[in-house]
Amino acid sequence: MAEEPGRGRPHILHVHGSFSLGGKEARAIQLMNIWGDKARHSIVSADPDAMGARAAIDPAVAVDYPDGPSFAGKPGLARYREIRAFLKQFDLILTYNWGSMDAVMAHRLAAPSAGLPPLIHHEDGFNADEANGLKTKRNLFRRVALQRAHGMVVPSVRLEGIARTVWKQPAGKVHLIRNGIDIPRYAMPPAPDAIPGLVRSPGKLLVGTLAGLRAVKNIPRLVRAVAAHKDRLQLVVVGEGPERDAILAEAAAHGLDDIHMAGFMDRPWRFVGLFDIFALSSDSEQFPISLVEAMAAGVPAASMDVGDVANMVAPDNRPFVVPDEAGLADALGVLAADADLRARLGDANRQRAQRDYAQEDMVNAYARLYGEALASPMILR
Repeated sequence: MAEEPGRGRPHILHVHGSFSLGGKEARAIQLMNIWGDKARHSIVSADPDAMGARAAIDPAVAVDYPDGPSFAGKPGLARYREIRAFLKQFDLILTYNWGSMDAVMAHRLAAPSAGLPPLIHHEDGFNADEANGLKTKRNLFRRVALQRAHGMVVPSVRLEGIARTVWKQPAGKVHLIRNGIDIPRYAMPPAPDAIPGLVRSPGKLLVGTLAGLRAVKNIPRLVRAVAAHKDRLQLVVVGEGPERDAILAEAAAHGLDDIHMAGFMDRPWRFVGLFDIFALSSDSEQFPISLVEAMAAGVPAASMDVGDVANMVAPDNRPFVVPDEAGLADALGVLAADADLRARLGDANRQRAQRDYAQEDMVNAYARLYGEALASPMILR
């Protein structure tokens, strides 16, 4: 059981649609690990089998995974009553993406006298079912559900615009907090064997990507783009997920016999610098942490033009943020052919990351927001 709210360090509930390691999970864990013993955490997932990200949480962090009501299923007042009773145990509720929206709605429907803790919702992007357009019913549901949220956090300018114009959130409720990382960690050159099992093909450059292997990441698109230059490029995919077999099948179909599927790897500063080119092939992103990590390591990027990517990279790298698969293949080809260009873009990306994506700025912004919701602005600082 949770401690009674208001006693001792704050007890924070995290509600996820799934807790497999991706951008939102990595950031939540990053904050948990930094704050250490300043808070307790409980994590629940609408998909109870998708809990792989828990392995990245520092063992010293006080965290549990309580049994609770179902956060997935058909909306209903009985379910919402169960959820409200569960939420009442905590000091602060943090919800993430569409998969947590039942918790947000249950919170919204509670009477003001119910004594529920404040709720802050986080939106980091969309799955494949909304990559090409938002669903009207979901937009309406969000508008209603978010009315009593203390705040809403988005990492990208595009999502900020959607929150205000589509979901009708007041400007003062929407908080744009860009993802940040520990930039200095990426300055050290990685060990040549930092990616276990990788056998480099002689004479080839490494194209690397970091992603949960889900359909929305569209790694088969990257396989085809790399295959167009398979005489000089080798693909490394860091991540795990349900699309692994489909990616391998696409590689086999296009003769990409040296693809390396590295599986899940934490602490990306250990290995991202091994990539000669970082690639992002997603159908939908907003502010991908993996891109910031590659930039901090001084790696040039070729990417689909999704989310804020074009404005994240250094200006000189923007021509390699492209609208379609053919453009991605062309971008990889140009970068592969010019070592001086790769070095110049990598250096520009590193400088941009150092200037704009410092971990300290992000952590302070979250600490202020969560602390204000807890009525203790300095509690996490």
